[in-house]
Amino acid sequence: MFTGIIEETGKVQEFVPNSTGARLRIGCSLVRQDLNVGDSISVNGVCLTAVDLQADSFAADLAPETLSRSNLGSLSAGSEVNLERSMAANGRYSGHIVQGHVDGTGELLALDLLGDENWWLTIRVPPELDRYIVSKGSICIDGISLTVAALEGDRLSVTIIPHTYSLTAMRTWTRDRRVNLEVDVIAKYVEKMMAART
Repeated sequence: MFTGIIEETGKVQEFVPNSTGARLRIGCSLVRQDLNVGDSISVNGVCLTAVDLQADSFAADLAPETLSRSNLGSLSAGSEVNLERSMAANGRYSGHIVQGHVDGTGELLALDLLGDENWWLTIRVPPELDRYIVSKGSICIDGISLTVAALEGDRLSVTIIPHTYSLTAMRTWTRDRRVNLEVDVIAKYVEKMMAART
């Protein structure tokens, strides 16, 4: 389990497709310090299993489901990614409950500077996720825990503070980019429980 608080950005060193998916190697420093083989790590909001550890990198295998449901299949050498280690039992819950189970991808429509290094991010959301998103609710975008500031049709917007912008891969994003979306898991549980009562 994760919190959506990005610890560092890493750089893709290799992306190697194979007959059953792909293998990804990511260069990093902070998250590598206490990472062990088999540990869960969030890469752009996708929970992966660390394997083949090197001094300054780790690898992870990507299943076909991961490639089809997330934006990891569009990565290449040099791509910058958001990284977060799984939450320790004695850690602080600074973000929200993030499982690393991406529900789908959205389309980046705009990332506009508001002033004073604050930004306004607008994403087009797929219709099947719309019912789980509420104003002032939590949303995970490429592994970043964010608060929904506005909803208008199939668009959601969030305010990005200078700290988030400077410490995440968001500063490299461009229009039309696919972003990984994970909706609040509590909304999905509530929907299922309410459906069972009818």
